[in-house]
Amino acid sequence: MMLLAAALPSPKHHHPRQPDVACVVIRRRNPERPSAHPPPLHQTSSASPESPYSSRIRRPSSPSARPHLSLRLPAALNNGSTMPRGITIPPITRACLVSCVALSVLNAALRYSAYIHNSSNSEGTPGESPDTNYVIPYLSIVPARSILYPWTFVTASLVEQNIFTLSVTLTTLFYCGKYLERAWGSRELAKFLLVVMLIPNFLTFLAYALWFAISGNPVRSFTPICGATAIQAGFLVAFKQLVPEYTVRIFKNMIRIRIKRFPAIFLLVNTLSGPLLGTDVAVFLSWLGFFSSWTYLRFYKKTYPDLEVAQDRAIKGDASESFAIINFFPAVLHPALSIIANTTYNLLLTLNLCVPFSDADIALSNAQAQARGNAGLGAMFAMTPGQARSSRAETERRRELALRALDQQLSAATGKVRGGETAGSGTGVGDGSGSGSAT
Repeated sequence: MMLLAAALPSPKHHHPRQPDVACVVIRRRNPERPSAHPPPLHQTSSASPESPYSSRIRRPSSPSARPHLSLRLPAALNNGSTMPRGITIPPITRACLVSCVALSVLNAALRYSAYIHNSSNSEGTPGESPDTNYVIPYLSIVPARSILYPWTFVTASLVEQNIFTLSVTLTTLFYCGKYLERAWGSRELAKFLLVVMLIPNFLTFLAYALWFAISGNPVRSFTPICGATAIQAGFLVAFKQLVPEYTVRIFKNMIRIRIKRFPAIFLLVNTLSGPLLGTDVAVFLSWLGFFSSWTYLRFYKKTYPDLEVAQDRAIKGDASESFAIINFFPAVLHPALSIIANTTYNLLLTLNLCVPFSDADIALSNAQAQARGNAGLGAMFAMTPGQARSSRAETERRRELALRALDQQLSAATGKVRGGETAGSGTGVGDGSGSGSAT
């Protein structure tokens, strides 16, 4: 996640270039005549969108008549944006960043206080290892204690134990959270974060409680479960859905990796770090975060066929073939994974925990996946105005091709349904139902 976020510059908004001119105007204001100019900068947000100048910086005037200095700056100096200068962060992303810093600092302070207290007493709690004396059960999940603090199943995902993991988490939340919140909206991102926080943390809590019950090792019951590993896995799954073909270039194009490869790499690194570095908590959180986020995006999150206009015809989930779970892993594993995925999918259908996709939903999802491509990346990565215009043109071209393909697939699906009804009326066979596959 650190490599992915570090390779991506901060987002900028680009508009057609305005004339690089600036003018200083000196006027004498008549106090008896109402001013035809906007109020000072601290009373208004921005200039008119039609104006070639995006902002006006003026010295606040006094009631007395005196020369007034007005400095107009070109829009190019302000990136053509009517928003206040500075970095703008959407609300959910901003709340996560602030909470992560505050909870991590608080956790570190309380652990240091516990360390000083235990050092002065020179004794610990019987049956516990020395590290368990410095665990904060009301911020992180501790299987033996946190059942009394249910809010930890959310806060634990925003608590980091060291400065390195904190920097990785903040970078991930800043870049990835900001992009997803602009692509989905604040409400959808909030629901997604709740899924990738609550479910992995709760299942990891159950796993460690069961581990303690089987092994009898008290260390397992006092292992702190915290960190944003599940959130990072969920973000990678979301990027695999939205921009799978985008190529991340690292170290001056020496390393090129497509975004759709990152989830498998992330899972592999965390799986190997468990036995090698003793980070077994990250193994549980990464895999559970991966499956939780994929299940939510695959079967429950609503999407729309048109990428830029909200429509009444919504698809629940993503039935596209490119988002099948086997496509997250190398092709050599596809045969074995197909058997496991189809068996699990059929079991979920039998238990009524999942609704099969119709042929129309599959056609719409495939068309939407084809239209996505690299759409929306201009809002996240810095581009020149020419690249931004080229990206918008490419997005429009992809949308037109996708809508054309969608019409053809819907026509074909309608023909199949009519053909099935005709055959059923003639032979008495045919149920007219459609089903999808988990893989």
